[in-house]
Amino acid sequence: MAVIQKYGKNYSPDLVCHKENHPLDKIGVAGCHKKWSEHNSNWPRPVARVWTVVLLLGTCLLYCARVAMPICAVSMAEQFSWSKRESGMVLGSFFWGYCFTQVFGGYVSDRVGGEKVLLLSAAAWGSMTAFTPILAHFCSQPILSMTLARFLMGLLQGVHYPSLASLCSQKVVESERGFLMSTVGSGSYLGTLVIGGAGSLMLDVYGWESVFYVSGLLSVLWAYCMWKYLLKGEGKGCFSCVNSICVILCCYLVPAYLYTWSQCPLVAVIVTHLCTASTFFTLLSWLPTFFKDTYPDAKGWVFNVIPWLVAIPSSLFSGCLSDHLITQGFDTASVRKLMQFFSMGVSSVFTLLLCGNTTFPWTVAFVSATMGLTTFSHSGVSVNVQDLAPSCAGALFGVMNTCGAFSGVLMVYFSGYLIEATGSWASVFALITTVNLLGLCTFLGFAEARRVDIDSSKVRHHNIHI
Repeated sequence: MAVIQKYGKNYSPDLVCHKENHPLDKIGVAGCHKKWSEHNSNWPRPVARVWTVVLLLGTCLLYCARVAMPICAVSMAEQFSWSKRESGMVLGSFFWGYCFTQVFGGYVSDRVGGEKVLLLSAAAWGSMTAFTPILAHFCSQPILSMTLARFLMGLLQGVHYPSLASLCSQKVVESERGFLMSTVGSGSYLGTLVIGGAGSLMLDVYGWESVFYVSGLLSVLWAYCMWKYLLKGEGKGCFSCVNSICVILCCYLVPAYLYTWSQCPLVAVIVTHLCTASTFFTLLSWLPTFFKDTYPDAKGWVFNVIPWLVAIPSSLFSGCLSDHLITQGFDTASVRKLMQFFSMGVSSVFTLLLCGNTTFPWTVAFVSATMGLTTFSHSGVSVNVQDLAPSCAGALFGVMNTCGAFSGVLMVYFSGYLIEATGSWASVFALITTVNLLGLCTFLGFAEARRVDIDSSKVRHHNIHI
């Protein structure tokens, strides 16, 4: 584990500037006149706190809308006579759409502002969620309409986290990014808990349609309030925004990433996030089955709720701790490595403890500790990409999330193969530990916190308002 040193080489707030003859300096777009650096004005602390609460609520609603379908899948399958395979097709279609817009959403956020992308996407996926019951009832083939709806949901929600990363890198000072990202990240656990409790109640009392209506309309309301009160209802030029986005992508995307991807610390971030995401998806997918197989008489609400209740305060604590250490003058890179050590190193100890024969309470405790410590990555690798490349943090986070999503699905399938082949859950937990240690060693060995992105002040783009 990296030893934290005060006032290390990465502590200097000065940005790294590259040579004047960088290839990107020669690229220009007619009519472009506003620099990226002009957008890079940090929020005052009171404003940052307001945005933290708003983004936390938005992420909570994001997961309420995302998890609505899994909660209602059984009832919908009974009503529309879906087989297990057809239900799986509907649920799995979200993933394919989710992967396709990660990089695009992040890159556009870097150019036009993450808050604008969040606004447009939330209004779109909120509307899609609210219209889901209508599509199901009025389409002659509900299985097709629901598969398409979930695919579109994935496309629209895929831009959320890259946009958050871009917004945080441009508007939040380095010493406060850990708190914001960990707090907003805890919204995913909060949303899962809210829709799991309230959604199940609405499902039993009012029917599955109510789950989609409520979560969708609340999401649209959140987008409207953000536009009205935080963005002050600015702009009406959506079509000009789309045209400008196309010009920006053609002119900047390829040359910028040919340069940026040559940096070793960024590759280390990608590999580490890939490992973190794949192990998290595996635990998320297989833990309910593990508990049912190992403790068939256990109450589902216990092992489905307690780990997420632990994850929320753990995520908040990691953000406060990392920001406090950086504020006290500790080396930023070492703080990121410390957070990732807890996320992937210490959590693996509790994962290995699941390999033995333990009682149900101890197993719940080990799983809760694992999930709680995993959230420390919000203040580690998830924030490190903003340290390294704030000018294109959104797009790079999109690359990270895309790689993590694909590797997660592959690892989930491979874990199922191991369970069938060995008949033991220990093989799965050993695999998770191995992947975690691989990612941790990569991050400890190669991660840095100095800027390695392009000289962003040379890149010009349209002044776009929505």
